[in-house]
Parts: sequence; C-alpha cells; structure tokens
Amino acid sequence: MTTKISSDAGAAQPGSFGDDERRNADAKQEMLKRIRDAQQLSGTPKHVDVVRNYNTTSDKGADELRELLIDRLVDYGAAVVETTEADLAADIKKAIEDRDWKNPVYAPGMDEKLFAELPGARPDDTSKDPRDLGDVVAVTDSHVTCAVTGTIVLQADDVCGRRALSLVPDHHVCVVRPETVVYGVPEMIGRLDPLKPNTMISGGSATSDIELVRVEGVHGPRDLVVMVLH
Repeated sequence: MTTKISSDAGAAQPGSFGDDERRNADAKQEMLKRIRDAQQLSGTPKHVDVVRNYNTTSDKGADELRELLIDRLVDYGAAVVETTEADLAADIKKAIEDRDWKNPVYAPGMDEKLFAELPGARPDDTSKDPRDLGDVVAVTDSHVTCAVTGTIVLQADDVCGRRALSLVPDHHVCVVRPETVVYGVPEMIGRLDPLKPNTMISGGSATSDIELVRVEGVHGPRDLVVMVLH
C-alpha cells in the first residue's frame, strides 16, 4: 500500500505558526529564560517596593511658573496670548478673527458670555458625530498644566470638552488659568482623575517620518493658541 504525501503538508496552516513566527516566539522565550536565570543567580528578590518619593510641590511663584510655561510653549511652536479674566473674551475673539478662522465651537461648560461677541460661536453638541468637528475652531479651558514640560492637560468634562473637541479640529484655542499651573510632572499627575480620559498637549500636533520630514496636524490640531491668564 502506497501513502501519498501532499506537497503542502508541511506548509503553515491558518492559525498555526510558520517558520518565521515560530523562530520569533522561540527567541522571545529564550530571552525571558535568560532574564529569569540572571535574576536567580543575582539573588534578586521576587518583590521589590518601588520608591516613589517624587517631588510633588514647588516653591516657585505664579510669575516664575508662567514665564517658564510660556518659554516652553513658544519653543513648541504654540502661539501665546497673555491676558486677564477681564480681557479674555476680547482676546479669544481677536485671536480667531486675526487668523480668519471660522466656525468656533466651545466646550459646553465654558461661560457663554466669553463668546457673546464672537460671530457664529456655539457650544459643542456632544451628541453629534465627532467627524463633524473637522472644520471647526475648538475653544476649551484646561484642567492642569505642567510648566517645566509645557504640557497642558484636558480632562474630559464640561469646561475642557470631550476628547474629540481637542483632537479632531485643525485649530485649538486653549485657556490656561494661573491656579492650574504647577511646576513638575508628579504634581500634574496628582491632580488628574484616573477614571476620566485625559488629553496631554505639548504644542500643536507634529510628527516626522523616517526622513525627518515634519508633518503637522496628524494626531490633533496643527495650530494651538494658548490664552495664559495672569
């Protein structure tokens, strides 16, 4: 009796490993084995308490924090407008109109009086499809800002808006208040609610490919205007 062997009997079947996949899996297991062996030989304990004595306070004053933040924001290519609560509405209007931006949409929890003189301004309707935000100018408040890294954090709520409002549009005007500016990252993280979505912004969206060609607006608004309040 003759047994016929199919020519594709040795080929990888759907859901199974081929030669390359198996080689990669074997290599991974070998690396993990060497790590475990090294830990055993060095007497590394199974559990190590991680020291987390981060600096969560700073002695820097509001003026110093503001200057440091502005320096970082300008370095990232953001436009910075120093303003006050009394002038905020006029400065938001001027920033948008000077750039000939149209269709401003603001976070629904922001004071509507800030936009009373801004033609066409309306609160964001969170029931609408986020894709409809592609041609608007987003205006939001902010939750906390790290001066040393120039990172503004928007926490999903009424004054910062849904995440889509600060990610889909090409243009974003963001308000930063002095009481929300801290020095370092640990202090910034300490003010976040881990149960809410948070968006961290360090300048306008920009990236580059392998040839280092800079492309703006890929992961969020390409234009960021920050209203830094005194």
